[in-house]
Amino acid sequence: MAEEPKPQLIREKLDVCELDRARMSLLNPALIEQKKHERTTDENAKPVLDLMMREGIETVWDRFEMQQPPCKHCEAGTSCSRCTMGPCRIIPPHRIRGVCGADADLIVSRNLLDMIATGAAAHSDHGRDIAETLYLLGTGKTKDYEIADKEKLLRICTEYGIKTDGKTPEQLAAELAGAMLDEYGMRKNTLQFLNRAPKGTREIWDTLGISPRGIDREVVDSMHRVQMGVGADYVNMLIQGLRTSLSDGWGGSMIGTEVSDILFGTPTISSSKMNLAVLKSDHVNISVHGHNPVLSEVMVRAADDPELTALALKYGAKGINLVGMCCTGNELLMRKGIPMTGNHLNQELIIATGALEAMVVDYQCIFPSLPRTASCYHTQIISTSSKATIPGSFFFDFHAENAYLTAKAIMRMAVENFKNRNPQRVLIPGEPVPVMAGFSTEAIKNALGGSFKPLIDLIVAGKIRGAVGIVGCNNPHVKHDFGHVVLAKELIKRNILCVETGCAAIASGKAGLLRPEAASHAGDDLRGVCESLKIPPVLHMGSCVDNSRILVLAAEIANALNVPIHKLPIAGAAPEWYSQKAVSIGAYFVASGVYTVLGVMPHIAGSPATVSLLTEGLKDAVKASFAVEPDPAKAAVLISDHIELKRTGLGI
Repeated sequence: MAEEPKPQLIREKLDVCELDRARMSLLNPALIEQKKHERTTDENAKPVLDLMMREGIETVWDRFEMQQPPCKHCEAGTSCSRCTMGPCRIIPPHRIRGVCGADADLIVSRNLLDMIATGAAAHSDHGRDIAETLYLLGTGKTKDYEIADKEKLLRICTEYGIKTDGKTPEQLAAELAGAMLDEYGMRKNTLQFLNRAPKGTREIWDTLGISPRGIDREVVDSMHRVQMGVGADYVNMLIQGLRTSLSDGWGGSMIGTEVSDILFGTPTISSSKMNLAVLKSDHVNISVHGHNPVLSEVMVRAADDPELTALALKYGAKGINLVGMCCTGNELLMRKGIPMTGNHLNQELIIATGALEAMVVDYQCIFPSLPRTASCYHTQIISTSSKATIPGSFFFDFHAENAYLTAKAIMRMAVENFKNRNPQRVLIPGEPVPVMAGFSTEAIKNALGGSFKPLIDLIVAGKIRGAVGIVGCNNPHVKHDFGHVVLAKELIKRNILCVETGCAAIASGKAGLLRPEAASHAGDDLRGVCESLKIPPVLHMGSCVDNSRILVLAAEIANALNVPIHKLPIAGAAPEWYSQKAVSIGAYFVASGVYTVLGVMPHIAGSPATVSLLTEGLKDAVKASFAVEPDPAKAAVLISDHIELKRTGLGI
């Protein structure tokens, strides 16, 4: 029998000394009280923030304050360090070009294209990892996974033109994964899932020349253009940004979602609980954090391993409590009902509860600060991806071929750490909030009786005015969860259905909006619909790669109505976004015809031409545009007005 792998300490164990903490600690109770309310709307987070400020344990908000005031050139996007002829800054009226001759428009557009390409690469590489796992399963190189949704495997194979008769599920898995992996290169020169979009939307892409040719191809093309001496026209740069983003939304991210469903099961509507209070004082607590479900799915199995549960009992725990964080947590919540602790800005706070034995991370949205925070407690940070090794963490080189053995070794390490917990330092605040999750596109259709016609009828009748996808991250520029929750409440009050993913969905869950009782916050018509269907007015659709589910939902409704996506009474919003991935997401929503409102201004203000193109010029090109509105109540008005305009255009 193979031996369990051993962890490797990355560089050295980090330590936050008492002097560091003494310098950071706040002794003024009034100031602590003020800051904790300024920083977050998450009531369960506030007692933990209070503790961390008193004890001098640094958080993302402290580091944000230390960075103020920001560099005005970086904030405007007019700084460039792409080559060693610089770095350059645009400072009118005299310093209006960099050393190479790039003006503000080019520098800003290069920076923005770089962000889109990076975000598209991140989500699409996630999709590649999932597709490779499907290929390994199909070729018999891993025995630790199985095909959970054979019907969806057959359906996607048919979509790809793969003959299914007489073939085993494993043979089909290998063929489908191979066809998907081909789309990362340039052999096919197109992406299969583009065909899901309505004909009118695809014609817009073809006319503008932004139909993606290959996932990696578009990322590499973009990175080529941002090299000094290549791209010189800001319009050309931003058009390529749209094409690259589409290769993510209708390519890499969609592949990641669909293959995850095949491997781990298409989510169905289920109930669970959410917030920091899902931790248990008498259990071994292990959180999974990041974005890739390939590891977290086997962690669920390992948590039920009799050998490990017996070991937990031996050390005095009543069992093993696996909980989710960020999008890895969203994946498990959607499919397994695993409780969720929180979103992006909760990740340091969960450690400060003193009740967490291990935080197991893969990649994306993971603070490099986590081992520093953990050094103040007994928590172990365990990293698992060679793409994201973290100094001070214990690293397991996770691969699908030895998935369960690695998961079991990680789980054992966490269980053995229970004996190091200090019960006097445990602070688990409040009570968990019930949530309803699992609203995949298929689950929504099944809840409506197998067709989207009832939803379309409700929209036509005005019972639901339209739908908005609220997505994206947390950002310390915005009070934690405030943008997400206020926007959702304002929209449902106007009888607009909200569908959410990622940190936005978690924010709504912690605020109680992901339960049927939240219909009381909705307008009379939407409340009646939700009460009759026994669903919340805010639907949790999954992790941030699952924004592709929102695209599929929009495409199915548009196809049913025989109109392009841009004619639908829908919109997108990212009230608290921060990452390159969010830029790619916003771009592929707009490129698909969805008006999208951002709550945080991108670093583009130094180029009025770029701002004008994104907020006005794209209306003629892709029939949609961006808007920026930091106040979520005002953003709701912009979105509601847009939806009413689209309803008028459809004559409803």
